[in-house]
Amino acid sequence: MEIPVYTYLLKPWLPYALAAMAFAAFNASAKSMEPGASGPGPEALKPLLMTIKERIEIADQVALTKWDSAQPVQDAEREARVISDARQQSGGYMLAADDAAQLLAAQIEANKLVQYGLLAAWHTAGKAPETERPDLKNNIRPQLDKLQDRLLRSYATFSPFRTSKACPGWLSQTLPRLAKDELHKLALIRATGELCVRHVSVAVPQS
Repeated sequence: MEIPVYTYLLKPWLPYALAAMAFAAFNASAKSMEPGASGPGPEALKPLLMTIKERIEIADQVALTKWDSAQPVQDAEREARVISDARQQSGGYMLAADDAAQLLAAQIEANKLVQYGLLAAWHTAGKAPETERPDLKNNIRPQLDKLQDRLLRSYATFSPFRTSKACPGWLSQTLPRLAKDELHKLALIRATGELCVRHVSVAVPQS
């Protein structure tokens, strides 16, 4: 469901408050891990996170085009097509279709978080930055489509490490160094929210 832009206009601080709350919870979770879980992680993690970061930063350009055109952030048809493409392409990367779809859905949500946050800030300021506006259809979206191949490829390489107990610790150490501000930090947390797979032990009642 689309979040009305006026919600952010009334509360321009909201994206940043959410970022602080989410990151505090993220760090608290990581600190509760067993010793030895910290560290930069395997080599396969870096190219995946750099691709995710690059995709998120494109959201700045998308937001500018939405500002100029007054188009809504939500584009359900485009989002559904991107996720469907990921499902269809998953086999070529030896990924489960659901995993590929979940990854792309997370990237889309992270991208929208940045757009909503920037648009709110620009509405508060009464203007957007005077920077070059790439064309959404002819420049930005083809760039996103090219990134999808690299994203799925690097995700497939990292997949064997997703179940490691150290995985959340790797992210908690790495993400703060990648984000350029609190809004983009929140977006990185959202984009990587399902990278690590937790296994919860269920106690079996004794008879």
